[in-house]
Amino acid sequence: MADIVEEKDLNKFIVIGDRVLIKPKSPESRTKSGLYLPPGVREKEKIRNGYVVKVGPGYPIPAVTDVEEPWKDAVDEVKYVPLQPREGDLAIYLQSNGWEIEFNAEKFIIVPQSAILMVIRDEGFFD
Repeated sequence: MADIVEEKDLNKFIVIGDRVLIKPKSPESRTKSGLYLPPGVREKEKIRNGYVVKVGPGYPIPAVTDVEEPWKDAVDEVKYVPLQPREGDLAIYLQSNGWEIEFNAEKFIIVPQSAILMVIRDEGFFD
């Protein structure tokens, strides 16, 4: 079941932590031998693929505090270990770990980085 998001602009979406927003590729409607597949078959597959739309900042790491230097101002600047997927990558992911949302009549999947098995990056794609 997909949650419907009532928002107009995808750029307002902020992906949190180690999450990745993926637009699933359109499923094949026929097999290699030419047989037509019913729509429910593709939804039951365990592994799917799609394009990375947005990426979260990564895994937060604690800020180092200088206990021995009390005169310094305490700065709680959060630092992150960045994620491997980038926007535009083709991601192969486990469907069971994802959350499906619907935005502007299109389906998107939110998955943690741990559910992504592999990414295919085309460096010349953006040139």
